[in-house]
Amino acid sequence: MEKAFGRIASVVARAAGRPVTFILCCAVVIVWAASGPLFHFSDTWQLIINTGTTILTFLMVFLIQNTQNRDGAAIQAKLDELIRVGRAKNAFIGIEHLSEQEVDAFRQKCEDAARHHKTRRAPRASARPRRKTPAG
Repeated sequence: MEKAFGRIASVVARAAGRPVTFILCCAVVIVWAASGPLFHFSDTWQLIINTGTTILTFLMVFLIQNTQNRDGAAIQAKLDELIRVGRAKNAFIGIEHLSEQEVDAFRQKCEDAARHHKTRRAPRASARPRRKTPAG
């Protein structure tokens, strides 16, 4: 069931993000608005658009959330692999599973290390004169 939902969510999310879908939705609203005089702008006429948009919004929230969850997990896996094979610290792999306070502590350590690294490095221009090369 999860695979089927994932496939449906992907197809609907892809379709919902296309320009033709936006144009189609605009056309539905225009047709609905143009039909107002025909139905004397009745409560039922208003209820149709309100109910339709509410249902679509409700369903799209779950589809969008599913898509974002999968995208986030895929990006996290890619970043973890880059950290694992690179020169970065492997301690960062999986920090997305920590509490917000623990992630903030990691971020603070990184910022402190960056500040410390920046102040440790002396500017090269004043540290030593440049050597002349044979070309001039």
